[in-house]
Amino acid sequence: MKLTQAHRDALLDILRWRRDVRHFLSDPIDEAVLERLRAAMELAPSVGNASPWRVLNVVSPDKRAAVIANFEAANAEAAKLYEGEKRAEYNALKLAGLRDAPVHLAIFTETDPDEGHGLGRQTMPEMLAYSTVAAIHTLWLAARAENLGMGWVSILDPEGIATIFDVPANWSLTGYFCLGKAASDDDTPLLHRNDWQENSPTEWREV
Repeated sequence: MKLTQAHRDALLDILRWRRDVRHFLSDPIDEAVLERLRAAMELAPSVGNASPWRVLNVVSPDKRAAVIANFEAANAEAAKLYEGEKRAEYNALKLAGLRDAPVHLAIFTETDPDEGHGLGRQTMPEMLAYSTVAAIHTLWLAARAENLGMGWVSILDPEGIATIFDVPANWSLTGYFCLGKAASDDDTPLLHRNDWQENSPTEWREV
């Protein structure tokens, strides 16, 4: 298949409007849409074709509440890194959409999957986690194409999250995500809008 300028333009639009969403509408997501997103993840590259990502769709209110408690404890601890005005700015930031997002996804990496028979990860075993991140980014772009937003909740105690879901010992948390319709659309990152930081260009040079 030969891709055209229209494809390039569409992809650039999706990349530009893919934002880390914190404000969600509570509207439910149709199961057919979730199935399309699952299928999109299957198209992501992975080392040795291992597909090491393990996705939990968190529907239990009790487990969601436990995740929120985990986040709030970790967030309070993280706030101690800042002082004075910077701490006030930090505390004013909305850093998770856990209470509003209709879908929660806990995504783990299996650290020794049978799939792939170890190919490509002997010298760089971290390639398994990188593969999961590639699948997450694929999911993120697919979600944006469905007019949905995602938010990556990184302020968590990963061991606590693993305990909440009672996952196997060889599953490592890669990320916890909120998924749903964004309360508003904006192509500017939230932290930039809130003056937390400025955009910094990617370093790209010849060597």
